[in-house]
Amino acid sequence: MNNVRTAVIAAAGYGTRFLPISKAVPKEMLPVLNKPVIHYAVEQACMSGIERVVIITSRGKQATEDYFDLDPNLDFILKKRNHPYSEQLKNISSMAEIIYVRQSQQLGLGHAVLQAKRVVGQEPFIVYLPDELLLGSPSVSSQLIDSYNETNSSTIGVVEVGMKDLSRFGIVDIESNDIIPHKIIKVVEKPKINEAPSNLAITGPYIFVPEIFNAIEHTKPDAGGEIQLTDAINLLITSASVRAYPYIGERFDCGNPIDLIKASVHVALQSSEYSEEMKSWLRTLKD
Repeated sequence: MNNVRTAVIAAAGYGTRFLPISKAVPKEMLPVLNKPVIHYAVEQACMSGIERVVIITSRGKQATEDYFDLDPNLDFILKKRNHPYSEQLKNISSMAEIIYVRQSQQLGLGHAVLQAKRVVGQEPFIVYLPDELLLGSPSVSSQLIDSYNETNSSTIGVVEVGMKDLSRFGIVDIESNDIIPHKIIKVVEKPKINEAPSNLAITGPYIFVPEIFNAIEHTKPDAGGEIQLTDAINLLITSASVRAYPYIGERFDCGNPIDLIKASVHVALQSSEYSEEMKSWLRTLKD
């Protein structure tokens, strides 16, 4: 039985690494092949048994809401033309119950997650960062949900990273390498190389018990005025078990242009429709 029924997707960021295009197009709507990045998170959630999706948005995100809405005019035209995408577009709007919650100020990831409190209620829930495209079989979501259902502990997706990347992530300090999921002792946000407690970096998804909301509410803003989710996790650890799950799958940081391109190439190579043409084109490239 799946005890996790709700997903929260933090999609309120400005996307400054994608300027100037993100001035007009939300970064989560940038395409990986022919689907926006956020589609993959919603699709994976639904395929893992999630029943409702809470998307945290902000000003200028109308395109995200439009994408998951039914467009009767477009549907009529596609049906009239017997277009092959007619059914696919209808499926997008019916994947799950989608609820939008506005984050009026950009005050950090912890603050963004807190906006979902009233909708989530007293249930465990899974949090996605739409920048992180995670592809695996079984899905990364399913791996984490299965782990949560066994332990009833908040569970966070982690990957091993190289030394040069340690300062880009929240890094977990774990109790033992031998027991998976690892019990987390603390999380260190973007440590210096010589201060990192391990090489296990947090990428999400995150599965939280509802007590995380209380932890966020008692988390003090950092020097930049933001409420960091890692600080709230450290506070949660003082009263509840939090575990790190090293999932199996391909990861792309679609929050930067190069990885977004790499993700599109990877997905195209897995596609029966595009793989042969992509392989043929790649063979023509020279250093």
